Amino acid sequence: MKKILGIIAGAAIALASCTNEEESTWDKYRDWRELNEAWLLEMQTKTNADGTPYYTVVVPEWNPGIFVLMHWYEGRDAYADNLTPLYTSTVDVRYQLHLCNDTLVDCSDDLTVYGAKGIFRSKISSLIPGWAVAMENMHCGDSVEVLVPYGAAYAAQTNGNIDPYSNLRFNIRLVDIPYYEKSPY
Repeated sequence: MKKILGIIAGAAIALASCTNEEESTWDKYRDWRELNEAWLLEMQTKTNADGTPYYTVVVPEWNPGIFVLMHWYEGRDAYADNLTPLYTSTVDVRYQLHLCNDTLVDCSDDLTVYGAKGIFRSKISSLIPGWAVAMENMHCGDSVEVLVPYGAAYAAQTNGNIDPYSNLRFNIRLVDIPYYEKSPY
């Protein structure tokens, strides 16, 4: 009986310490989180000169709890006849990643893949959910601006120069799909 009570007490302490850590992260990044939330709200209301929405809200069928905002620079139909990657595909892209305060935190400019300068190659399924949503809605040749809310990015985690609760702004050009893997369904 004492052993069971000891295990329960230990679990309660561990759970309480996790909760306090999450609360302290939430509190520590309150100003940053609020800045990100305000920025995303502002971007959702951005319009073109004709009054139409600047960004398209894209919600994936596989997770209706997340979304990204996308703007196609050449229009959504410019490359509509080209191939679209699947979640299991490997893509070659050029990209820049900014935070909501316009800080550049990453880009593909210094990368070289198979002799091609400025190309990032990755399997879509190994990236953040927001990136997967964007890729599945692009065609080869598309250039887009993608706003990824922190819930579809790194959420409460730090990743390199990216603080918790950071919304991300990507400029992405889908260059190629070197490994197009078909769905098993």
